[in-house]
Amino acid sequence: MEAKKKPAAEKKAKPEKKELGVITYNVPTPSGDKKDVISPLPDSYSPQYVEAAWYQWWEKQGFFKPEYGVRIDQNPRGIFMMCIPPPNVTGSLHLGHALTNAIQDSLTRWHRMRGETTLWNPGCDHAGIATQVVVEKKLMRERGMSRHDLGRENFIEEVWKWKNEKGDRIYHQLKKLGSSLDWDRACFTMDPKLSYAVQEAFIRMHDEGVIYRSKRLVNWSCSLNSAISDIEVDKKELTGRTLLPVPGYKEKVEFGVLVSFAYKVDGSDEEVVVATTRIETMLGDTAVAVHPADSRYQHLKGKMVLHPFCDRKMPIVFDDFVDMSFGTGAVKITPAHDHNDYEVGERHNLAFINILDENGSCVYKWVHRLFVRSKDIVEPLLKPQWYVNCTDMGKQAADAVREGQLKIIPDHHLKTWFNWMDNIRDWCISRQLWWGHRIPAYFVTDMDGHYWVCGRTEEEAREKAAKRFNVSADKITLRQDEDVLDTWFSSGIFPFSIFGWPNETQDLNVFYPGTLLETGHDILFFWVARMVMMGLKLTGKLPFKEVYLHAVVRDAHGRKMSKSLGNVIDPLDVITGISLELTDSNLDPLEVEKAKQGQKSDYPSGIPECGTDALRFALCAYTSQGRDINLDVNRILGYRHFCNKLWNAVKFAMKTLGDNFVPSEKLCGEESVSDRWILSRLSAAVGLCDAAFKAYDFPAITTAIYNFWLYELCDVYLEDSTSQRQALVCRQTLYTCLEVGLRLLSPIMPFVTEELYQRLPRRRPQTDPPSISVTSYPDTEEFCWHSEEVDRDMEFIMSVVKTIRSLRADYNLTKTRADCKMTHNKLNIKVTLK
Repeated sequence: MEAKKKPAAEKKAKPEKKELGVITYNVPTPSGDKKDVISPLPDSYSPQYVEAAWYQWWEKQGFFKPEYGVRIDQNPRGIFMMCIPPPNVTGSLHLGHALTNAIQDSLTRWHRMRGETTLWNPGCDHAGIATQVVVEKKLMRERGMSRHDLGRENFIEEVWKWKNEKGDRIYHQLKKLGSSLDWDRACFTMDPKLSYAVQEAFIRMHDEGVIYRSKRLVNWSCSLNSAISDIEVDKKELTGRTLLPVPGYKEKVEFGVLVSFAYKVDGSDEEVVVATTRIETMLGDTAVAVHPADSRYQHLKGKMVLHPFCDRKMPIVFDDFVDMSFGTGAVKITPAHDHNDYEVGERHNLAFINILDENGSCVYKWVHRLFVRSKDIVEPLLKPQWYVNCTDMGKQAADAVREGQLKIIPDHHLKTWFNWMDNIRDWCISRQLWWGHRIPAYFVTDMDGHYWVCGRTEEEAREKAAKRFNVSADKITLRQDEDVLDTWFSSGIFPFSIFGWPNETQDLNVFYPGTLLETGHDILFFWVARMVMMGLKLTGKLPFKEVYLHAVVRDAHGRKMSKSLGNVIDPLDVITGISLELTDSNLDPLEVEKAKQGQKSDYPSGIPECGTDALRFALCAYTSQGRDINLDVNRILGYRHFCNKLWNAVKFAMKTLGDNFVPSEKLCGEESVSDRWILSRLSAAVGLCDAAFKAYDFPAITTAIYNFWLYELCDVYLEDSTSQRQALVCRQTLYTCLEVGLRLLSPIMPFVTEELYQRLPRRRPQTDPPSISVTSYPDTEEFCWHSEEVDRDMEFIMSVVKTIRSLRADYNLTKTRADCKMTHNKLNIKVTLK
């Protein structure tokens, strides 16, 4: 038992009184000092009481650092390293992020308790598009200014100011979730160390020819005035006339209307009828296409059609991409405004005519396209941009999985991985924004041709240009590219940029490559694929050995979480409880009303206080591989009740142990059938958890722990603990169950297990670790008490007891005394009914 003398620092801490229902607890001020564990346990479990100060103490003690207790490069148990999927700095975490962190922290704590040198590296993403939009809206709302009114340099200062004021909310949430991250290694993608790595990656890939500049069709957002990547575009198929809400417009906008019109064949009265849902783009048409096998148009080979609005003759081309069965079998070709048409234009050497400016306005002023940041209607435009040639990198990434060097779990994602990697397209990495990593490329303005050079500094770029044109450096004038890099470019090198790459640092040598990448399957190609490709390209190594992809969290009705539905929930609201009221001013009034109605239906009384441990346990219990998660908050509340059961069981057991109980080093060998049975069940739970952690089978872990504590320890063993048995042997067995059972549960429920573990006496008070978070995780070699024979014997005993209790109830024997004697194998059982 720990000495009942408070440390001096603890005596000075001023407790803060907080009301928790009808009970008032003294909650220690979170100063980083160890929490008072000498005072008796409160009568009932309270998440607020339990979670008040442990995290600050863990962090202060350095338990989350890989250096704790070992030399990071000399640990025979090995190294576990995982980097966090960096959340966007713009907002706050939702329950989907909570799932990610519940899984990742459980894995991290498990590896740490296994004695491995363990690092879970935190970080945050600068989120180029989202952050710029947030700050621009703030500027306009508060000062009536645009970023152009401020200028680039002053606007960037405003973004940094906003980041420093608002950007730490996510880290606060992660700590409340119990995430055991090494905060001394926290990284922001715009930090100097990471920015240098981004610059170096671009220059090396450009010098090798992997990064190049080209004018081609891109997805253009006219509200942002920027290109966006192909995989950031959600394609919506329309089956006919559809009215869609477009932010900024009071009325819904019409889409999906098929319009037919005719192009006259040059030199005849014949017409070719085409159909389109985008009639306005006919101004940029440069051909009409038909299928080579379409008999209806064979006579038109070599013919031209006339544009009705301008003096333009357009060829009739024959191409396999045309669907003969759709419409008339003839389609208009607008190479500068459609991805399929672009490829047709390339194949047939057609003209590329751009009819829209960067704001979406047509050069013919009577046509205007709609573009907005939210639910953008994206316009394909011909623009010069920077690209990454992904052909070779994609093949290497695919081969790494095929050859077993990289494992993707669960394996039903393999088909998608190979499909994407085997057909990968070049990656547009330039964005016409101000917030982000500015591209280190310089245009040579006073020489013939269109020549770009890259450099770590302008002087280095000038030297490269001077060498290229064989002139002195003072003859070269440069202009740096205004564009910034796609945010996913910096995230793609995150696994090694956080360790100081390209410099040879100790952390890079020890922790790269990492062990595991865990994230949601929805960013498999946004992030995971790009990390694999860029890791292989720039370091020659895979960034991790395994990728575990968890499901997407949906609401209880199976709907994807979104603000417009009002079903996005802050995990802190589940932890502390809240009366839900929607106040998001970014929503349209109709969306706000819809969200309010949804909340009233799902949470008529708000969300009750569930606590971090219950939330984490529920999320892990939900994580069945391969299926999305329909999260019901009421189920989380059910696991808070489990915490209360755990609390009461330990409190009762500690009374049974007594104040002077001293745990022995080993079991004595004189255990009864009940003792051997509960130890067998504990050993079975240890085996199940060990196997399930290795297989990322989190429901198996939570089920094994839940069943042991609730149905075996509490419902059977503790209920039987008052029988006339050897009291000392019973107490030793009970202590073992409590101590090992808490360690089993610790990775998933770190707060309540720490609180209860700290109240238990130690087997070796002088040498045992100070926290459950750095004790050893139970393994099957240590706990090899599982016995099927004992399980069968105890099952027989329990069936006898259950039968006799049923008979007693049926025959109203509650006030009589009856002795029953039954024999099973070597067991002589005497049951007395009172």
